Amino acid sequence: MSSDDVPIGRRVARWRVRRSMTQQMLADRLRRSKSWVDKVERGVRALDRYSVIQELAYVLRVDPEVLLGQQRSSSAGPPDGVDDIRAALARYDITQAPKQSTEDVKRQVGYAWLSYQHAHYGQLVRVLPGLLDAVQGARSAELLVQVYRITSSLLVKLGEADLGWLAADRAMSAAGDDPILAATAAISIAQAVRASNRDRLVLTATLAAANRIIPAPSRPGDHEVGGLSGDQLARQPHDQQGEGAPARRRPPGEWAVGGTLLLQAALAAAGCGEHRQADELTDRAAGVAASLRGYDDPHRTSFGPIAVELARVLVAAQRGDAVEALRRHSTVMRREGWRRLPAEYRGAYLVDAARAYLQVGDLRGAARALVDADSVAPAEVRCRPLARTVIADVARAQPAPAGVARLATLVGLTR
Repeated sequence: MSSDDVPIGRRVARWRVRRSMTQQMLADRLRRSKSWVDKVERGVRALDRYSVIQELAYVLRVDPEVLLGQQRSSSAGPPDGVDDIRAALARYDITQAPKQSTEDVKRQVGYAWLSYQHAHYGQLVRVLPGLLDAVQGARSAELLVQVYRITSSLLVKLGEADLGWLAADRAMSAAGDDPILAATAAISIAQAVRASNRDRLVLTATLAAANRIIPAPSRPGDHEVGGLSGDQLARQPHDQQGEGAPARRRPPGEWAVGGTLLLQAALAAAGCGEHRQADELTDRAAGVAASLRGYDDPHRTSFGPIAVELARVLVAAQRGDAVEALRRHSTVMRREGWRRLPAEYRGAYLVDAARAYLQVGDLRGAARALVDADSVAPAEVRCRPLARTVIADVARAQPAPAGVARLATLVGLTR
């Protein structure tokens, strides 16, 4: 039986014996009854309050995480190396950097994407400075945009929104005249600016970028994309170049970029209090998602029907409709497509859901979301300052939900 499998009461008993204490001695130091200690050790009485676990740990002279069955090796806090990324972004003369073939750089970029999508942020922090240098020599706008997007997304997660904005702006500059690369860069800009609490700016920018890819509804109240059905949508040309102008069909991955921009715009609208517009934008994104089947997501958006439903949860919570948010959250978590999303996406959503539920006063929902996030993508909870703040807010409840005790210990919070 592993340490995690041992009941907490049995761990209390083991450490009491190691400290040469009787049950009565432990009870006296805790100012509780011997019967209370006996029931805890036998598992009759649950230890579900963080403050009580801390009190026991103090008397037994161990860390709370030891009683909770957690190893000291569990990492918490932002990984070291952000300063190295900042220095790499500040380098403009990289003539001394070793030259690599475009194929080698492409493989490294693919590895970086996998690290990001699996929420291996410590690894990513270590490889990004060198990759930022290497990609400059590859002379590929697409690779440049991708690396700046990864860098921006990681920095936003680590609480460096302004630096993330800089990296996203670099992605936009690298995109040049390529409309799809520029649109993917706009996604990163939206994420960074939203993290800086500038929702109005995000709404304006993302809606303009989305409308360049996806036709706006032709009539108020249309929820299909540009008033088009899914089949019509799939047949739309890549560029609206004027009547009779030659055009090619837009690949599904490009529609996914537009749909992602619509979701970013919807979240920004909700943040501005424009709840009706948020719903309309989410409906437009749903129209795009309904037309996409089995595309290979070349632009790493993770867009689809599940992404739309996750956005609906957050929009509902933003407008204070906790009942609808909880209903939608419960439903979407049971859908098959949920588990096919990258670990990073699921973990980030669950942290955002916890934050949203905390805003509407649902502490138990917030605790469940945080615990689920830690099981899906531990770095989302243990490395992100945002998650730490949410854990602290939930842990302050009287009594704190049992599930946050372990997380609070892992990230070094005390009560």
